Amino acid sequence: MSIFEYNGSAVVAMVGKNCFAIASDRRLGVQLQTIGTDFQRVFKIHDKLYIGLSGLATDAQTLYQRLVFRHKLYQLREERDMKPETFASLVSALLYEKRELAKDFVVSGTASESLYGACESMYKPDMGPEELFETISQALRASVDRDCLSGWGGYVLVVTPTEVRESVIKGRMD
Repeated sequence: MSIFEYNGSAVVAMVGKNCFAIASDRRLGVQLQTIGTDFQRVFKIHDKLYIGLSGLATDAQTLYQRLVFRHKLYQLREERDMKPETFASLVSALLYEKRELAKDFVVSGTASESLYGACESMYKPDMGPEELFETISQALRASVDRDCLSGWGGYVLVVTPTEVRESVIKGRMD
């Protein structure tokens, strides 16, 4: 088993019409043993910028702390929040590889194969916030049901220019 599969995870983000959504499962496990059922994988950088981190839980938390530190330095120097493109470059530099910016959706974690399939079949361009919420929730729920290393419901964030809507969705609890 790869160290990236040690804790298990499922993270997905989708773009809609003037909005975006990001979702993750809530399970923290040590291989097949469940340790926690409310683990956070979606992190806030600022009001309009979030990141979902999968993989080894301790690495994700350390990376999040480094990203917040870099963002605060940027705010002090530039006196404004980081743009998503700038933040993507920062993440790429920290992870030592070139990342592509997706125009529709991205997935990661041990459930990524089933997430790709679910997102490819359910995603369509220019969805509004409500439809985007339903699509990302259904894709996450369908995918984590097929991955024994992720699950225990989900956490969904839908961000529009005027609001941030957070929801906890129920899923299989086994």
